[in-house]
Amino acid sequence: MATIIQGGMGVGVSSWRLARTVSRAGQLGVVSGVALDALLARRLQKGDVGGHVRRALARFPVPAVAEAVLARYFVPAGSTGDRPMRPVPKPGLRPRRHRQQLTVVANFVEVFLAKEGHDGVVGVNYLEKIQTATPAAAYGAMLAGVDYVLMGAGLPTEIPRLLDALAEHRPVRLPVTVHGALPGEEHHVTLDPAEVLGRAGAPLRRPRFLAIVSSATLALYLAREAATRPDGFVLEAPVAGGHSARPRGRLALDDDGEPVYGPRDGIDLPKVAALGLPFWLAGGQSSPERLAAARAAGATGIQVGTAFALCRESGLDQGLKRLLLREVAAGDLVVRNDVRASPTGFPFKMVSLPGTAADDRVYAERPRLCDLGYLRGPYRRTDGSVGFRCPAEPVDEYVRKGGAAEDTVGSRCLCNGLVATVGLGQRRSDGYREPPLVTLGQDLAAVNHLIRHGDEYTAEDVIAYLLGPVPARTGP
Repeated sequence: MATIIQGGMGVGVSSWRLARTVSRAGQLGVVSGVALDALLARRLQKGDVGGHVRRALARFPVPAVAEAVLARYFVPAGSTGDRPMRPVPKPGLRPRRHRQQLTVVANFVEVFLAKEGHDGVVGVNYLEKIQTATPAAAYGAMLAGVDYVLMGAGLPTEIPRLLDALAEHRPVRLPVTVHGALPGEEHHVTLDPAEVLGRAGAPLRRPRFLAIVSSATLALYLAREAATRPDGFVLEAPVAGGHSARPRGRLALDDDGEPVYGPRDGIDLPKVAALGLPFWLAGGQSSPERLAAARAAGATGIQVGTAFALCRESGLDQGLKRLLLREVAAGDLVVRNDVRASPTGFPFKMVSLPGTAADDRVYAERPRLCDLGYLRGPYRRTDGSVGFRCPAEPVDEYVRKGGAAEDTVGSRCLCNGLVATVGLGQRRSDGYREPPLVTLGQDLAAVNHLIRHGDEYTAEDVIAYLLGPVPARTGP
């Protein structure tokens, strides 16, 4: 098994280029599986520079489905000017066939490109919070031969059974949490592979599943039964980038408005090790010393995000990446753990960078709208039907749907901001362009080390540093 897992970061930051580089170096490269349908559609509309998407589409097992996606979104010369890019359907409990096909195809493309030209292992990272997209996304990744599925931002109890069924092309029903649902009410999102693709092929290889959790209690809960037991764990500390778990017990904030974590939020590693399943430590682990300590504690290795997010091969917009590296070198980069920013309700790391959506003045000028909808939460309407709402949508709409106005204060549109961070932000007809929103971990020590001898570095540099010799201790 790989010693290093490259984290599945943001929307498109953990791109196929990054994952392929890491996998070719003998470690576990991971693509982010969030919003891949929107990324695919926008890459095609920008002309598919280099032809990579079309090359992968040509290898999709049902050509007619891939050709329909290409015909719908591809703009040969690339969409220019301020013309808005064609939208993709929002996730829902009863997604249209076109949306499911697009999601399947998009995940196939990203994993295919990450695995192309080598025999290393590749993973895909999903969020449990985005339940409505999971079946189609996982199926598309499996069609491309993904080796690992990783999932956090919730408790992924249903994923082992889902992967078992999809490997045999069987129809699946994934339970969806609906706010306000009455006792006994059940809601599901379904996927019938034969219906979506028009056929079912030979059985697929079932990928290994790694659950991303923040405590030994959650690991023990998942491992208690065969139906929920993953093939391993990523144990994530609060300093990791993106979403993090809320502190256990009553929420307290420090002087900067960040959640305060205490001894109860530590992970009991001996308890996890006693389960006999492989595990990796994540969050603040980016050094040879931390890797050695993790392995001494029984871990297979570590998961690293931020150092890879800022390397040459990541999907971050190149100009934005250079700016971030200059801020790190100058010691000016600040990453805040904001308890209100994410519509999910989980604390979310935002880089305090002027000109981005983390800047209150910039975000105040952004029209409040929800046109991607990945983080919308399903809720029960008074008539028993299911609607969707997001604290980042217009306040009056959110309140009309039964949401509390106070939930909208400080809430950011992560979907549009993260897509813009990889250079694929939406262009509005009035000329407005979505500002980026950058998420990184709060441990920047590895990045500081890697830029000591230059203004950029590669994914292979990250791996070489982490697997290098542990420096000798010079003091007590």
